[in-house]
Amino acid sequence: MRKVCVVITARASYSRIKGAMQAIKEMPDMQLQLVVAASAMLNRYGEAYKQMQDDGFTIDRMIYSVVEGENPVAMVKTTGLGMIELVTALEDLKPDVVVTIADRYETIATAIAASYSNIPLAHIQGGEVTGNIDEKVRHAITKLADLHLVASEKAAERVIKMGENPDSVFVTGCPSIDLAAKAIMPELDFDPIERYGGSGLKRIKPEDYYIVIQHPVTDERGQSRQQVTETLKAMHELGKPTYWIWPNADSGSDETSKGIRVYREKYKPENIWFFRDIPSRDFLKLLYHSNGIVGNSSVAIRECSFLGVPAINVGSRQSGRDRAENVTDVGYDKDEILKAIEMRKDMPRVQSCLYGDGNAGKRIAEVLRDAELKFSKKLTY
Repeated sequence: MRKVCVVITARASYSRIKGAMQAIKEMPDMQLQLVVAASAMLNRYGEAYKQMQDDGFTIDRMIYSVVEGENPVAMVKTTGLGMIELVTALEDLKPDVVVTIADRYETIATAIAASYSNIPLAHIQGGEVTGNIDEKVRHAITKLADLHLVASEKAAERVIKMGENPDSVFVTGCPSIDLAAKAIMPELDFDPIERYGGSGLKRIKPEDYYIVIQHPVTDERGQSRQQVTETLKAMHELGKPTYWIWPNADSGSDETSKGIRVYREKYKPENIWFFRDIPSRDFLKLLYHSNGIVGNSSVAIRECSFLGVPAINVGSRQSGRDRAENVTDVGYDKDEILKAIEMRKDMPRVQSCLYGDGNAGKRIAEVLRDAELKFSKKLTY
């Protein structure tokens, strides 16, 4: 029985691995271990751990490791505390392999804890390029990892060019595309406000609407409030119903959140409704039936490419990431955002398999099952 320990530290990471977790759980010769930590445990970021439990997953360890502050010092301390707590969890669980996801700062805590514990490390979504500290974290994890489960051929090429053994690199696609494939349905089957509450001045209906997710950019801290204000101005002036999802826990999110609150109180936009979080199983349905997404979330680049949803990517957070035809890039400028929305309005939707075809979870589970593990840290095939 192979014990596979998946560590999830943020709400976005869950959608990136859920399909693989389900496939691992269904395999008779594998045991799924689940550790949930950092912002995935917190109420203000949607309590992602509850979504996992609702989906039928058993959580083996819950770790509270977020240091308050939402600034660089807090990020570093959260990472350090995460390492301390995670290594204890891994010592108790004794997995055969640890799985870490993507590029958030908490993720490197998982990678270090597993590597220094001499436990083989599998990394999901390595080899990609973005425009901030996440890229450095992602590439650092690649060098710590033994097994690379990447989303695209280009990502595989980058990992190999970094000196990794080609035999340890597998193009599986992104598990979040597995969820996106299930979101394609003829009609939206729920009202997000009825199901998830949120807040706004005037109730809006899920008709002819947009979605906004705008996170802070860690190396542009100090500009977050001004940046999000431009997007708020654009969506307010557009006047279309808008569902706005709260930012993540990165450094600068306090400024982004403050910018949203101040604008909301001062200008009282009646066309915008704010949510703390919407679970991926419903969020992707909502996204598929929208007019498009605005902001700087990777979901606009990844899942929306498969869904064919128009994406107005604002600013530098996703710089360098491989794009499909659904993406239009703009700066932090109200007029640029509005112009891009108008331009995309009448363009046909084009779906892409750039990040996968909807079967990544099964492929990842099969690789994790079949790889020959050695306790000397490295893997052989």
